Amino acid sequence: MMGSMKPRTRKSDRVAGRPPTARSVLLRFALGSAAAIAVAVVGGYFALRSVAIDEAKRETRTRVQEAGQLVEANLPDGLLAGKLAARRAVDDVVVARILSSSIVRVKIWSTDGRVLYSDDQAEIGGHYTLDPGQLRLLRDGGAKVEVTDLRRPENTLDRGRGELIEAYTRIRTPAGTPVLFEIYQRFGSVTAGARRLLAALAPPILGAIGLIVLIQAPLLWSLTRRLQRGHEEREALLGNAIAASARERRRVASYLHDGPVQDIAGLAFSLAPLADGADARGASGEASVLRTTIERLRRTIRDLRTLLVELHPPHLAAAGLEAAIADLVSPLQASGTVVSVAIDGAEHLDREQEALVYRVAQEAVRNVIAYADASTLRVEVTVGDGVARLIVTDDGRGFDPGMRERRLAEGHLGLSLVEELARQSGGALEISSSEGTGTRVELEVPSR
Repeated sequence: MMGSMKPRTRKSDRVAGRPPTARSVLLRFALGSAAAIAVAVVGGYFALRSVAIDEAKRETRTRVQEAGQLVEANLPDGLLAGKLAARRAVDDVVVARILSSSIVRVKIWSTDGRVLYSDDQAEIGGHYTLDPGQLRLLRDGGAKVEVTDLRRPENTLDRGRGELIEAYTRIRTPAGTPVLFEIYQRFGSVTAGARRLLAALAPPILGAIGLIVLIQAPLLWSLTRRLQRGHEEREALLGNAIAASARERRRVASYLHDGPVQDIAGLAFSLAPLADGADARGASGEASVLRTTIERLRRTIRDLRTLLVELHPPHLAAAGLEAAIADLVSPLQASGTVVSVAIDGAEHLDREQEALVYRVAQEAVRNVIAYADASTLRVEVTVGDGVARLIVTDDGRGFDPGMRERRLAEGHLGLSLVEELARQSGGALEISSSEGTGTRVELEVPSR
């Protein structure tokens, strides 16, 4: 059976097939606007925070160089030797002129990674490995700023101060020996600038967004109403088109039945005596040609009558859907397939809905006959709660999802046509199958 795999959608969407109401559109618009505002606020905060951090890093780079110059001007040579007087001289400068509410730690490192000075005496004398960036800074000069990695061993005593930013610069002792000067700054002093900037910019930004929403809401309401009117007009046109199509199918069926079918049947009937006369004359060759022609005409009549049933099944109009579907599955029953048919509430279908259900069932059963090699088939029609549902299941060969595309490329439209009819009628056709597991065709269409 040819079909396609389709995702399952909500029943209300598949059955109603209508555009959303103006109220629901405005509600969605309001929710979307609120989400957009939230994204703008959060995104703006982080963007401003990033800008503020970059700016703070530049300020910190300048600050560490200025503080380094200040310490360098008061740096005694005895610090390299660990003399207490030298550490006290540095400590006087650091405590009086560098430490503040934002700068919470100052360190001086030797080139071999030894802490020569710290405002926390417990850190003095510690020996750690300098990273390549710090060594390059000692060699080339400049300044470096980065977020402090508190997991590193040299930052063990700094972990109780929260998130920090550290900055390095190179300074020299009076003898010209390079040492690494380092300050630690509270990260909160950096983000505070971002919060102040956001607090200043948020009211005008939110006000502008709110004004845009208020201007767009009436326009959205108007567009939604136009969409609904257009949908109603298209529904009316579609109903007229379906009715016209049904009338045209009946007209074509009537023309074929009363015209070409009768003419061909009469022609076949009139040729039969000629074939008998040829036999009587002993013209066996002529009789054979005539009988071959008669047989071809009869096959043509059978084909045309099959087409008549497809165009306008007489049982569907006269005896109803159940009798028409019974005719559909009778060839399968005759071939030994176990067939079950269950129909409930078909009397609530109008003529167009009944015709659509029959067309889908016809196409599904035809594909079972042609491709499925099924041992069982079930056709189920239920009508209730404003929905008509047709389910056709078989246990045949099934198919892989790519087979339908190949069949379409070969010109086999099959269920593609009835899928379009279902969509135009506000319903949906769903086909699920895989190789070796059979196929399920499910149609849902609104009913009265």
